[in-house]
Amino acid sequence: MARAKAKKKTAKTAGGRNDSGRGGDAIALLKADHREVQGWFEQFEKARPGDRKAELAEKICRALKVHTAIEEEIFYPAFLEATAETDIHHEAEVEHEGAKRLIEQIEEGGPDDDYFDAMVTVLAEMIRHHVNEEEQRDGMFAKAKAADMDLVALGEQLEARKAELMDEEGDAAPPTDRQRSPASMEAR
Repeated sequence: MARAKAKKKTAKTAGGRNDSGRGGDAIALLKADHREVQGWFEQFEKARPGDRKAELAEKICRALKVHTAIEEEIFYPAFLEATAETDIHHEAEVEHEGAKRLIEQIEEGGPDDDYFDAMVTVLAEMIRHHVNEEEQRDGMFAKAKAADMDLVALGEQLEARKAELMDEEGDAAPPTDRQRSPASMEAR
């Protein structure tokens, strides 16, 4: 019984919320976004050319546009204020700019573009690098945890803004493949 309680306790943040990114702290939410997009990149790499690749690229681009916006609007300014770590902040901003330009090219060209797969592959590499930079032992997330930041309140702000942006993107929190019913999957 003690083990069950210990396992249950480790799945929660200090604020008593789960660590799934929903209702958790800011870092849990951002990491959940990272894992979701990484999963879609992996699916993209394995998919055959066609509708599935186009759908995955669309999901990836939409999620990254929302993710970069909430980081730039909310998390990065709070991080910079709490830590004064300008080098880390500036590098993250520059990486975002590069990703946003590539996302724009992917969306403009679409799956009929000869460079479509190459652009999505390069975007995946850029995002893997960026995620590693944020999540490494001495990276932005570690420094945010060490700073005097209210990560739970920041997480609530990020989650609310993310919901707004997803609505603006025309798809309020799209269900993951696991959340779709078999009937809705067949309708595609």
